[in-house]
Amino acid sequence: MKPDRERTERGIVGLREAAVSEGSTLQELLEGLPDDLATAVFTHSSWTSRRSDSYERLAFLGDSVLGLAVTTHLYPNLKAELFGPGRLTKIRAQAVSGRACRVVAERLGVPERLRTAAPPGVAQTVEGLISTERVLASVIEAVIGACYLEFGYEATAAAVVEAFEPEIEDALEHPVDFKSALQERLARRGELVSYSVVEEHGPPHDRTFGVSASVESVEIGRGAGRSKKDAEQEAAQAALESMEQ
Repeated sequence: MKPDRERTERGIVGLREAAVSEGSTLQELLEGLPDDLATAVFTHSSWTSRRSDSYERLAFLGDSVLGLAVTTHLYPNLKAELFGPGRLTKIRAQAVSGRACRVVAERLGVPERLRTAAPPGVAQTVEGLISTERVLASVIEAVIGACYLEFGYEATAAAVVEAFEPEIEDALEHPVDFKSALQERLARRGELVSYSVVEEHGPPHDRTFGVSASVESVEIGRGAGRSKKDAEQEAAQAALESMEQ
């Protein structure tokens, strides 16, 4: 190995060790990723001939790390008599939802990184991709997965909780349950809402659902999400907004 390369690699290792020991932010861990992981994190499946070279596998891993990090943060910090499993589940779901992941991705500059990583010839499609919640949410999960592989769980979990802190606080202070609000509002009219999946996109591990909210077979709102529950909440929100107009 050449001396310059040795010094460079020792320097990178030293920075990583220092970052982990000092309690890095997710942004700092991202900056410390080796080239192979960093490249995969910002590679869309349509940009490579091998799907395994894209961010999808890392996102699959990162989704689990994200959920566990937020869960282990919430569990000891919220009183058992006030926060049972049902309420904890709703708080976690809101804090790590596709919408929350998109906001975190935007704070970390993911859209600009995707623009930079895009290969020649995809300029017309890259803007559409980076404006999509599913893509940005998947990339931030891929970031988390890559950090877990490189830095381990403890450092990554701490960085994740710090990165998602505004979303966790918002979920605690302003729990969102548009479905209940819509149901209560319609009940005053003697009406019932039903939800049905009208669209499904993406591979099984990275699926996006489109859901329609209807009253007596008339659609009153439509939403999309990375789970059916998220899509139903968005459809209910759209219905409530339309009723206010």
